[in-house]
Amino acid sequence: MTMRIAVAIPCYKVTQHVLGVIHAIGPEVEAIYAVDDACPAGSGRFIEEHNTDPRVRVLYNPENRGVGGAIVTAYKAAIADGMEIVVKIDGDGQMDPSLLPLFVRPLLRKQADYTKGNRFYRPESVQDMPPVRLFGNAVLSFMTKLSCGYWNVMDPTNGYTAVRTCVLAELPLDKLENRYFFETDMLFRLNTVRAVVKDVPMDSVYADEESNLKIGKVLPEFLRKHASRLWRRYVYNYLVRDFNIGTIYSLSGTLLVLLGTLFGLWHWIGSGSHPATSGTVMLAALPIIIGIQCLIAFLHYDVDSVPSEPVSLSLEDSAN
Repeated sequence: MTMRIAVAIPCYKVTQHVLGVIHAIGPEVEAIYAVDDACPAGSGRFIEEHNTDPRVRVLYNPENRGVGGAIVTAYKAAIADGMEIVVKIDGDGQMDPSLLPLFVRPLLRKQADYTKGNRFYRPESVQDMPPVRLFGNAVLSFMTKLSCGYWNVMDPTNGYTAVRTCVLAELPLDKLENRYFFETDMLFRLNTVRAVVKDVPMDSVYADEESNLKIGKVLPEFLRKHASRLWRRYVYNYLVRDFNIGTIYSLSGTLLVLLGTLFGLWHWIGSGSHPATSGTVMLAALPIIIGIQCLIAFLHYDVDSVPSEPVSLSLEDSAN
């Protein structure tokens, strides 16, 4: 089966590499959207002056909106032009365009709605990754699993992605995070529509581009946003859209742990120099133990609830 495939390239200070990226994009791609995100180096004008590929269309954001804002501009253009798949490739040369068929294949076969790169799949591919980045990505991956519900994916900040436009049309694109939290917020939004996400193994490539990400500055913001997405996902999946055994596990587990802890603290503070009896200890410990078991059962239920049937199948059926 063939589909109309487009590539979205966010352009911000990428004049050294972007033409090479465009040149390496294969003939299976019908349209290329290069988005100048108010680039001070004039990436958009540079492409218009030097590009010879007729598939390229340069789009301009009136102000700098970050990678998320640039990609949303391309997503909207792809939807308006009737594209069926959009692949995001950065313009800095760190993403190999020859891997594009690997990203679109699960979408063409209707095995997924969204694919993303995973630099951790092959052990040898992380040997050249800086240790700090390796550790940071591992921590962010676990936080994303909790907040977004995709326990089957790794490397959440990987920006090499492909997505069905029929799924994009179901998302509130204007509400997506514009900057460094964009990829994670995208996963959160995809989970709200039960989209299937699959990882695509790829190797790490580090060019001479300097990252604008300052870990110390964004870490508190990342923690706050992950906590917000976790709470919203829980409320939506376990209280609003459904009330299931996972809800019972989570509510009863939280209540039992809280009651056991408060009971134990109350007796510990009030006991003074008198040791608590074994019965009092058990009355405090037993609810905590049972509550933890309930929370573990809830976590197991949540892991088993990862979407497995592409939502694009039902969207296509409803459109026909």
